This record gives sequence, structure tokens and C-alpha cells, in this order.
Amino acid sequence: MRLWIALAALTLSLPDIHHAQAQNSPTTERATAASPAPSDWTSYGRDNAATRYSPLRQITRDNVDQLEPAWVYQTGDMPPPEVDDKWAPENTPLKVGNSLYLCSAMNILIGLDAGSGRERWRFDPQVPIDHIPYSAACRGVSYYEVPDPEPAQACARRVIEGTLDARLIAVDADTGQPCEDFGNSGQVNLLEGMGDSPPGYVAVTSAPTIVRNVVVVGHQVLDGQKDDAPSGVIRGYDAETGELAWAWDMGRPGETGMPAEGEQYTRGTPNAWTTFSADDELGLVYVPMGNSAVDYFSGNREDYEHPYSTALVALDITSGEVAWVFQTVHNDVWDYDLGSQGTLADFPMGEGQSVPAVILPTKQGDIFVLDRRTGEPLTEVQERPVPASKLPDEQLSPTQPFSVGMPTLAKPKLTERDAWGFSPLDQLWCRIQFLQSDYEGMYTPPSVERPFIQYPGYNGGNDWGGGSLDPERGIFVANYTDLPMRDQLIRREEADEKGMVPLGEPGGTTDSGGPVPQAGSPYAISIKPWRNGLTGIPCTRPPYGGIMAIDLATREVLWDKPLGTARNNGPFGIPSRLPFTIGTPNNGGSVITAGGLIFIAATTDDLIRAIDIDTGEVVWQDVLPAGGQATPMTYEVNGRQYLAIFAGGHHFMETKIGDYLVVYSLPTPGDSSSTETLEE
Repeated sequence: MRLWIALAALTLSLPDIHHAQAQNSPTTERATAASPAPSDWTSYGRDNAATRYSPLRQITRDNVDQLEPAWVYQTGDMPPPEVDDKWAPENTPLKVGNSLYLCSAMNILIGLDAGSGRERWRFDPQVPIDHIPYSAACRGVSYYEVPDPEPAQACARRVIEGTLDARLIAVDADTGQPCEDFGNSGQVNLLEGMGDSPPGYVAVTSAPTIVRNVVVVGHQVLDGQKDDAPSGVIRGYDAETGELAWAWDMGRPGETGMPAEGEQYTRGTPNAWTTFSADDELGLVYVPMGNSAVDYFSGNREDYEHPYSTALVALDITSGEVAWVFQTVHNDVWDYDLGSQGTLADFPMGEGQSVPAVILPTKQGDIFVLDRRTGEPLTEVQERPVPASKLPDEQLSPTQPFSVGMPTLAKPKLTERDAWGFSPLDQLWCRIQFLQSDYEGMYTPPSVERPFIQYPGYNGGNDWGGGSLDPERGIFVANYTDLPMRDQLIRREEADEKGMVPLGEPGGTTDSGGPVPQAGSPYAISIKPWRNGLTGIPCTRPPYGGIMAIDLATREVLWDKPLGTARNNGPFGIPSRLPFTIGTPNNGGSVITAGGLIFIAATTDDLIRAIDIDTGEVVWQDVLPAGGQATPMTYEVNGRQYLAIFAGGHHFMETKIGDYLVVYSLPTPGDSSSTETLEE
């Protein structure tokens, strides 16, 4: 499907593609990520609370069926052949005043007119191709306004991004020119103090979080390579000067500055690759942590790693000190790192009382609700016994926390009868595999003698798309993937014989799926989705993904629906073109509007949908020109509400790659039938 821009008696001309100066109406009030204007979207989750809720209500359940493309913009940033299996832009634009700000997969920063889609400026940081980690992704950028700027001060309004080659870059929001007063001519080197880090090892793929003039940034450390990986240090930088304000390095307690000359941030520690939320009033930033550098073995982890691995950590924005920590998985050896951005809410506690909370969905499907001041659970959490490891050198926890006071996104424990296939032969093949695998339910320990089934898989539950919150209705919405993995540890001797080496050594790669070396530990690991090797069909029956709405007052499920059709999926990788809803794997989040609608793409069928928040019924959908593995956003300009989604596709989700920003609106009287595509 080709989408077009509708011109309403307006002739569009394309500007110079480097640093095109443009008029941009200033905002009447200082725009911040903490409190955006109703018409704006100033942070990745719309605000620092990550509600993904817009008070706009021009588009409603009654008229959403009239929604149509208003314009489409193409970034021009498409993968060269050698990296087309690594493309996953995942971008959600920001909107401030009458401008949109976005980044492409390779971190090209772009400013657009929010009403017409005309390109105002672009800045290309020239990220080398060899710095792409597992995916070329740029989920978002950040926006900052200098308090009380001088007249005509350059970079009084700035766009800030982290890059795949580990830089923090600031440009003028009006011109795209680098902010000369930020770091070294507009950029900060995030590899400083990190020690040895080959290209592709350390990358920033999520938008930084700005709180009280401090830019807080984490980074991705490539999974599964070696225990002596670069540090997972979290850092805060002055939003105006780019100077380091503090660094939280768990291996150097009490030290918040740069390491001394000849030293480095503690290597191999858990990192935080996803987006953070923040409470500006409390001065706390909520950091969802991953696990340690070796994902599937914990026997050689240091004591200081254990409390913070796969945990939500609240950091003081002034000092970078830990205010509190809540761990969602003890001694994580399943790659259940926290990918979801926590959502801040006034959580109802009965009798008209509420408590400031952070709601955190997880990959294993649990949804934790914590007092965001203290980290104490507001709903019941039970420590339950889990299976013990058979490995002599492992140190698994005898219990794991289960959030029993909230609904779960997880489905019941698998049985042999759940083995499924496209035909009886497929089903038999999957049953045999089930019987030949270790499986004791969730938290089945990794094994070396035979494969083990991990369910949900490491891409299961809720991931980087996070949840969305309707504060007026008191409804929390989360989409999820429901697919198992079938993995197996590999003894070090065998891994060495197979030539499994980490990135940085001859033969090492940035691949983090399939077999990965986990050098420095006794085991490498093979990571595979559990599906039929011939047909490619999963070994469990659909649905493979869904979306759930939860009433926060009653803590009950309002509805739980499969999400995604079979139109792009089928045996042998052949699209079935069937419009039947089966529930597909999904990556990307949802947004909610005051018009009673949930907007979401995320699925493998290249559709964007509007869902009635009260019933869960799909009331509108449209076909995107590429995969919609991103979170949409909505905004208003010139009295008109728009819905925007970046259709860039996703290599891991096996969807079509693209470079499209597709923007929808309701038709207005007098629209011209003349059309034109917008390209860089």
C-alpha cells in the first residue's frame, strides 16, 4: 500500500537536507517532559511519568473510522545490504510547539513541520556501520529548554539523543546545528572511562531522560559475549554544558565521578538499555536494570551485582545515589531483564485514597506496583519456591517474587498436550521435542545435558513498548508476546572447539541470538525460538500475543484479547494473507487518548489499530507500508489532532523494513485530491 500526503491548497517544497534554517513558533510556556501542553508530546512516553496518555479527544470512537493518512515522510535512511538483517528503527517522535523531532535507525536527527510534514532540518552524526550492535535502533530523542535564556541565545531549545556509537549529542531544536556549549562542540563521548569496547559492544538505543536539568542515560551492552564486558554504569550529565554530574557504578560505591586515570568503570555489571521514567517532584529517576554480562549463568557474578540485576532502581537525580531498589528476578539466568519503562500513577488504595506508584510490567508477565517513594509493593508479592539448578557451579535463588496481587500477562504452565503444529506430523515433532527437554514451568533452570524450555521466552511478556495508563478511567493497558524458547547450555570445551568467541576477538560478531559464547563462564549457550524446524510454525498453539486492560481500582482484567492477524504469517514463511485474528508476537507499545481509544501497531501483520478501551474491540485499522514495531504518538497542531507511527520494520520480528513516518488525521472540508509523497 502506498500512502500519500493530501494537499489542502498548499504547495510543498523540500528544503536543503543538512541544516535548513526555519521559522518555528516559540512555545508560550517552557515545555518540559514533566508537564507537556495538552497538544504536545515532549518525552518518549509523552511525559516523564510515561503514561502514554493524551487528553486530546477530537478523534473518538464515533469518528475514528474516518481516519486517513494526512501525510507520509520518508527519512531516506535505509540499510545497506550488509546490515539489512539488523534494521529496527523503533522510533517514537516528539512534538513541541509546531515541530516534530525524530531520529532514524542510524541516529540522523530530523526536525519536521508538525502540520505539513515538511523537513525543516536534519543533522547526521555519521555513525559508522560497524557500530551497529544487535539492532540499528533509535527509539527516541529528548527535548530540553534552557531556563531564562538570553535573547537570541543559540540552543535555548535543544534536542538530545544517544547514538549507536556511544555519543550524547545535542542540537538546536530550531536549526539542527550542534550546540557548541554542550560537551565537545555538541557531543559527549560516552566511552570515556569504559575501557576496552570494540565497535558494536556499547550503544544507546533509547531516549535519555531529563530531570531537573540533568540528562540521565544508560546504554546497551551486547548480550552474551563475555563476563569482562564494558560497564553498565548509569550517568547523569548537565543538560546545558554536557558536564558529568554523577555516575552510578555499583562496583565503586560512594564514587560518583569519572574513574581515575588508568582505571575504568566496573566491568561486567548489569546495564539499563531501555527508557527511564522519573518523578520530578521527588527528584527520582526509575531505572529498569538488565542482568549481568553473562545472561544464562550466575555462578561467577560478584556480590555487588546481585541486588541490582533485573531490578528497578530509583536514583536520586542530584547525587546519583540509590534511593531504593526492588528486584523482580533473583539471580536472573533467563535474560528476563527489565525492558519496560515504568509508568507513574496515583494508585487507588480504597476509600478515596491513592498512593504515588510506579507500575512495572515484565518479560515474564508479572506486573509489579510499587510505592515510588520507597519501592515497597502496594499489591501482594509472594516469594515462591522455584526449581533448583542441577549444575554444580550455579547459585540460583530458591525462591522468586510473584506479583499475585495484580493480574498477570503470563499464561498457564505448558503440558505435553500443548505441543502444537500445522499438521499432525508437526504436532508429533513438537511433542517429541517437549519430552526431550527440561521443563518445570517458569524459571526452569538452564541445563547442559539437554535443552530446556523457557516460557515465556526472553522476548515474552511486555518489553520496551511498556504500558499505557488512562488516569481518568483508571485503566492500565499492556500488550504482550507469548512464545517459548528452547535453549541449551554448551560446555566451554565444546564452545571452544566450535570457535565461539566474543566480539573483539577474531571471528567474534555482534550476533546475540542463536549460539553466543558467554566467555569467562563455564558455558556458552544456544538460544532458539521453540518452533518446527521445517515449517517455522511455533510449537505452541496461538495466540502468540495479546493486549490486556486492567481496572486499577478493582485490580481485575477488563478484557484480554489476541492482538494481530495471520495475514503476514504462515508455514514455510509464506504469508497466508488471511485476515483472521490469531494473536502474533509484537514489539512496540500503545497510547491512550481521552477519546476512549487505544492506538497500537507492534504486530507482525503491518497493521495499526484503534481499540475501544471499554470493550477491547478493534474499531479501525490501516495497513502500514512497513512493519509497525514502534510506539505511536498523538498531538494537535492548528486545531487538528494527528496520530503518528514510524513504520520502519524489524529484523527480529521478520517484518518489512522501511523509513516511513505515517501521520493520520480526520478529513477536513476542502482537502485537495492532489497528492505528493514527502521524502528527505
